[in-house]
Amino acid sequence: MEKMTNMKTENTVWHQQQVSKFQRAQLKNQRPCLLWYTGLSGSGKSTVANAVDALLFERGCHSYLLDGDNVRHGLNGDLTFSDEDRIENIRRISEVGKLFIDAGVIVSTAFISPFSADRQMAKKLLEDGEFIEVYIDTPIEVCEQRDPKGLYKKARAGEIKDFTGIDSTYDVPLSPEIHIKTEQLSVAQCAEQIVAYLLSHQYIK
Repeated sequence: MEKMTNMKTENTVWHQQQVSKFQRAQLKNQRPCLLWYTGLSGSGKSTVANAVDALLFERGCHSYLLDGDNVRHGLNGDLTFSDEDRIENIRRISEVGKLFIDAGVIVSTAFISPFSADRQMAKKLLEDGEFIEVYIDTPIEVCEQRDPKGLYKKARAGEIKDFTGIDSTYDVPLSPEIHIKTEQLSVAQCAEQIVAYLLSHQYIK
């Protein structure tokens, strides 16, 4: 597992824990992973991720959801939506996700995470099979029709800058592990598709 090399402190040594990630996962009877939900604002990332989290809870799985908006209320509250801060936003949440996996947990992150390079950075922090990219594929026209927070309207009016899909780019995932087309499925069907993937790849039983 990769560790940070751009540390700004000296005389800090990695301390190996006595209880391993494998042992923690065995205790929970599951295979820890990071479900990385990505998609445009209003695509349904948080809604689907919450539905999956509820299904996992019903199955007795140990899981946790790190929602983009919620994290910006605390850990990442000092960050804007500039490209530079978006990168730092993803770096921080990637490191937090890695800690959850080390604890043997199935962790989900629901962030726009528009840049493919940042999603690859998150993947490289983890071991093979631990990173699962979930592309919540919803056309921008549908996202604008939903516009649950009124953000697209503000972005079109120039009131919000650096808005993904309007004046900031979104790199569409080229080969996501899970591809969800929300136009064609209900929230429940989307969630079941993701849980089915976890079952078939033996992350849960």
